[in-house]
Amino acid sequence: MNEKFERLIERAEQLIARIESVLPQPLGAPDWSAAIAWRYRKRSSGHGLLAPVRHVADMQLADLKEIDGQKEKIQRNTQQFVEGKPANNVLLTGARGTGKSSLIKACLNAYACEGLRLIEVDKADLTDLPDIVDVVSGRPEKFIVFCDDLSFEDGEPGYKALKSILDGSVAAATPNVLIYATSNRRHLLPEYMAENRTYTHTDDGEVHPGEAVEEKISLSERFGLWVSFYPFSQDEYLTIVAQWLSSLGVSASAISAARAEALVWALERGSRSGRVAYQFARDYAGRHSG
Repeated sequence: MNEKFERLIERAEQLIARIESVLPQPLGAPDWSAAIAWRYRKRSSGHGLLAPVRHVADMQLADLKEIDGQKEKIQRNTQQFVEGKPANNVLLTGARGTGKSSLIKACLNAYACEGLRLIEVDKADLTDLPDIVDVVSGRPEKFIVFCDDLSFEDGEPGYKALKSILDGSVAAATPNVLIYATSNRRHLLPEYMAENRTYTHTDDGEVHPGEAVEEKISLSERFGLWVSFYPFSQDEYLTIVAQWLSSLGVSASAISAARAEALVWALERGSRSGRVAYQFARDYAGRHSG
């Protein structure tokens, strides 16, 4: 009888071990000395982990041209954060390829030596942000949680999770965490023409948005700092092209000769963005090297 009971206990322990192996585990702290940037990843088993980014893009603030106003705001806010002063969560919105993500990476490189770190989180994983905050809350470093190309469709779970996190709970409990997000949508949600009919007018002439519009505005306005980016003019585009060509070792005379090609490149791509300028510079430098 005792032998049967012992076998039953053994089988039960094996079953419990198997169940525990597939259940989501608490997020563990990584080796913080391994990198300055991390990506939060979820495995198929549901286990989350912070994976080090071994090769962070070598983007410097001086490399970014024609966005001086935006650069000054983001750099000032980031410096305040690193120095332990009050700082805001940031929403960077506007035209694609104008330097939103690059500016955040450049700030990371500029302030990494002062303890700044970055954790990139996909919008699908924003519901796990409280777990990430718990892991970093006791660290001496300052952490930017970076959400790139952020936008939501109606009803997505990450929307309400981010909304509640931005509503002061994270900032109050963890002064070493800020959220920096980029988006092509100013209000992060799709906007429809029919919603314009929900606006109401008061007797004194004031205009008030309806509930649907208020809900869409409510998330973006929880970011303390909004920074807008705009499409580049032709001259601004050519200035950015020249900057990237110069950084890739192209001579001044060759940079001047490349202007016409750069304009054709932008015309073919249908955009004069900083990303297009960078792509042209790499193509041109590669074709004319050696």
